[in-house]
Amino acid sequence: MIFPAKPTSAPRIGVVSWKEMAFPIKICSVCGEEFELKPDKPGFANRCPDCSEPESTAPSSQRRMDADERKNMSEANAARRQAMRELLYRKDS
Repeated sequence: MIFPAKPTSAPRIGVVSWKEMAFPIKICSVCGEEFELKPDKPGFANRCPDCSEPESTAPSSQRRMDADERKNMSEANAARRQAMRELLYRKDS
C-alpha cells in the first residue's frame, strides 16, 4: 500500500519556537535599567547583568586557628549536638 506524500509547504499554525519568542523585559532593581531576562543568565532575576556581578564580600585574610581553639570548637560542637539530641529524643513520661 502506497501513501501519498504529505505536503511540507503547508503553514504550521500555533507552533512557537524559542527562536521566535522574545525574552521578557525586566527592570533592574538596583540601577533601574531595562534588560532582557534570558535563560541561564548568571546572577539574580531582578538585576541586570552589570549589577548581578558577584561582589567580593569575603574577608581577604582569615585568622588561622591553633590546636587549642580547634579543640575548644570541637568540644563546644559536641556538647551542642548532645544537647539537641537530648531535647529531640527524650521520652516524656
